[in-house]
Amino acid sequence: QVQLVESGGGLVQAGGSLRLSCAASGRSFSTNVMGWFRQAPQKEREFVAAISWSGGTRTYADSVKGRFTISRDNAKNTVYLQMNRLKPDDTDVYYCAARQAPTNSATVVFTSSIWYDFWGQGTQVTVSS
Repeated sequence: QVQLVESGGGLVQAGGSLRLSCAASGRSFSTNVMGWFRQAPQKEREFVAAISWSGGTRTYADSVKGRFTISRDNAKNTVYLQMNRLKPDDTDVYYCAARQAPTNSATVVFTSSIWYDFWGQGTQVTVSS
């Protein structure tokens, strides 16, 4: 089991920045693929970014590419999402997710929510225009 707790959400003006954190507890964080997703009411959960367990592979949704950066600190069992140049369209609840990486797969990432086994409770990000 992996328990995930997000923090760092809040209200920010368009053009501003926020850094989300996701603290993990439980077994084997350092060998988990980590992802960030977001979801608005009445909408499906949307992929934002993912990072391999080694940190060597990162992938982003087109809508956030060049503005958001995912990173991880395995020593601190934490994954981050740095969000810059925020837009009102980025307003959502942001969730982090974890999945044990396949064996011998330091570069694997997952972009679909169906592949993740563990989820945090979410943190609200609101961007005002």
